[in-house]
Amino acid sequence: MVATGSGPDRTSQLLKGVLDMCLLAIIAEEPSYGYEMVRKLSRRGLDLVSEGTIYPLLSRLQKQGLIEGYLVASPEGPARKYYRIAEPGRAALGEWVRDWRRLVAGVERVLEGEEDG
Repeated sequence: MVATGSGPDRTSQLLKGVLDMCLLAIIAEEPSYGYEMVRKLSRRGLDLVSEGTIYPLLSRLQKQGLIEGYLVASPEGPARKYYRIAEPGRAALGEWVRDWRRLVAGVERVLEGEEDG
């Protein structure tokens, strides 16, 4: 069966492979909490991302030592868990960005019918 659809389902599948990198990039800019990250991603065009999607990823990134979580008191209710990037996370983000840019360039060449070299 050939996939002919587009829209949210296809975009969601494409996003799954790069969401870790996007979260690290957001956190690298400044420490953030979950809902804040969802809003930042949405404002940048990734509006399919929900809190339910990112919390398991944040947990995994923290277990991998790429980010650190800490609690901050909130005047509007319970303390919020913020995340900041750890040094291994900065290194991983740099590698992922380089890999991503190479991949995007290769896909662009394929779509344009160009050959490398």
